[in-house]
Amino acid sequence: MVAAAVHAAVGTTRLDSVLGMGFAVSREEPTLEATVGVVRDALGELPEPPQGPVVAERGEFYEEPPWTVEQYLEGEFKYVESIAERETVQAAHYAAYAARRLLL
Repeated sequence: MVAAAVHAAVGTTRLDSVLGMGFAVSREEPTLEATVGVVRDALGELPEPPQGPVVAERGEFYEEPPWTVEQYLEGEFKYVESIAERETVQAAHYAAYAARRLLL
């Protein structure tokens, strides 16, 4: 698994700027615990911790409720709610796919 964390400034309808990126790799089987672990590692690689919540698509964490994911991440978490958040998650997906291709 390859995870990318994107620290971004967002408006209401768009991603304004990317402030930093973090990456992590895991060879574990894709379970909830392993997925959260690799995401936590990617978040730890950001140049500075994000001020707001960690945002992801619902399927990233096996559709677990946000409060369950928060317990693993030890911080505020929510699923995508706005266009700007969706664009930020999409940027993280592109970055993770690119990093995965470089590693193969």
